Amino acid sequence: MNLRGIEIKAAMVGAIATASFFCALTFAQEDQAAHARQAQQDLQNKRPDLAIAEFQAILAMNPGNLDARANLGVLEYFQNQYAKAAPDLRLALEANPSLWKLRALLGMSEKRTGQNAQAQGDLAAAFPHIEEQKLRHEAGLELIEIDYALGDLGKAAEVVNVLRQAEPADVDVLYAAHRIYSELSDETTLALALTAPDSARMHQLMAHELARQAKDEAAIANYRAALKIDPHRADIHYELAEMLFTQSSSAAQAEAETEYKSALAGNPFDEKSECRLGDIALRRSDPKAAQAYYARALEMQPSDPSANLGMAKVLMALHEPAKAEPPLERAAQLEPFDAATHYRLGVLYRELGRAEDSRRELAEFEKLKKMKSRLSEIYQQMRLAPAKPEQPDADLP
Repeated sequence: MNLRGIEIKAAMVGAIATASFFCALTFAQEDQAAHARQAQQDLQNKRPDLAIAEFQAILAMNPGNLDARANLGVLEYFQNQYAKAAPDLRLALEANPSLWKLRALLGMSEKRTGQNAQAQGDLAAAFPHIEEQKLRHEAGLELIEIDYALGDLGKAAEVVNVLRQAEPADVDVLYAAHRIYSELSDETTLALALTAPDSARMHQLMAHELARQAKDEAAIANYRAALKIDPHRADIHYELAEMLFTQSSSAAQAEAETEYKSALAGNPFDEKSECRLGDIALRRSDPKAAQAYYARALEMQPSDPSANLGMAKVLMALHEPAKAEPPLERAAQLEPFDAATHYRLGVLYRELGRAEDSRRELAEFEKLKKMKSRLSEIYQQMRLAPAKPEQPDADLP
């Protein structure tokens, strides 16, 4: 028996088998590459439905192709095929859990197929890492809805705060914020009412709500009731003073001044009370006293727009327009939607001979005045007072 010949034939058979295996592997890889190229072409031609079929063909040949799996999941999501997208995205994430865009899409797919608990976990994990604004916006709003539905208002508030910083003028974000904050307000009101119904804080909270409803007398009565229970609360003295400051009677104005001073006695670093005392001194035509109050307020908080505006008003009253310019411009930067500040800036620029700047600021004043009028109509329709009480300003048109 020719053993040598048998060994040679066996080696040849093995070599042929090995070559056949590598040929088959090469052909499979080439087929997958061809399908991938076709998928890209389909996407360029705006035919995601055809691209889906190409990625499915790749996975039929090689179920472990993670790129094809991820691409398929993404396309299924954007074709609203959420039930199909979720398992494909989940398989892709098993290989690399830190693909945050995929995890966000998975979370939104889970939410839209009724898997809220899983969706909350995936969206909460992905949200802090998403950099693309559009996806971050969508994922954040979806997460807020889930947190809200599950009764987790604290988490919902955290997400909406992030979105508000990034998109302060977005209507959907503002509405979501209003809904969450309102729910939190109702929840905490009930908790406080059950815990301490006769406390100073409960009366203070009632005063807040009554003030929002423009029921000034009832709000003032509750502030006084709160101080009767706890007369050492500096913040309640300040809030009562704010309510009284908006009243027209001389008695209310005198009481407001007393309350601001009581607030300062309890909190010597209350720069807002310093500002209001400056306003009162300015009304009395005592610019020197007003200047001292505003100076102390600015020393404590240089970025307080009211203190900057007050100091500018004093310097204009003292006929020092050049010195008034820096604090007035600073006030406009800090609070760009305050109509009174733009009006005063327009007047100041006119005094300084800057006609074009004056026209610009006065035009901005007119625009903001119309906006403010419209907002007042909305608040009246809702029977609410503005969040920030309007302070009388006699020299404005």
